[in-house]
Amino acid sequence: MNQDELKRAAAMAALDYVIDGEIVGVGTGSTANHFIDGLAGIKDRIQGAVASSEASARRLAGHGIRLFDLNDVPAMPVYVDGADEIDGGLSMIKGGGGALTREKIVAAVAERFVCICDASKQVATLGRFPLPVEVIPMARAQVTRALTALGGTPRLREGFVTDNGNLILDVHGLSISDPMGLESEIDHIAGVVCNGLFARRGADVLLLAAAEGVQRVTRN
Repeated sequence: MNQDELKRAAAMAALDYVIDGEIVGVGTGSTANHFIDGLAGIKDRIQGAVASSEASARRLAGHGIRLFDLNDVPAMPVYVDGADEIDGGLSMIKGGGGALTREKIVAAVAERFVCICDASKQVATLGRFPLPVEVIPMARAQVTRALTALGGTPRLREGFVTDNGNLILDVHGLSISDPMGLESEIDHIAGVVCNGLFARRGADVLLLAAAEGVQRVTRN
């Protein structure tokens, strides 16, 4: 199986976590796209979906899946999304597609976060993948200095603006031994909207696709 086939296998396995008659939270990216396509086959069993990005909203709508505004959804049984990296404790780096803030908000509402990815995304220590940080445009230089002081090398994601109208700094060179602590520290930098560490709200279930099948890992 190639990488795209592995992503699809993980995404199809996540359909088992969708609750009949409920609203499902849907992430962003190539693996989440496979989940959306699979969700189309069971759309009559659910009320609809909350999307974490404009791109996912368009794909859901294209399949005729009803979209809900998160402000109108007091509770949601499950949120399904991919990850750029995930460690053994099910902390993640997300935001390669630039939707990290909305992803984190939707995940916060869900009772269960199901992460879907292929085995290449599993790491012992987070940080090989650059950590995305969404920043208010006027704070770019100030946040760059603060992130550099933490030992990273921030680089502006050129030509990219988030759905929220902000910029992304991708921080290279970090070795993240304390994901929860670093997540909180970066969030306290003035001008930071959100960072791509999902540790305080990590995954509850990991569906990890490899050549031998899809492995299910749950948070301890």
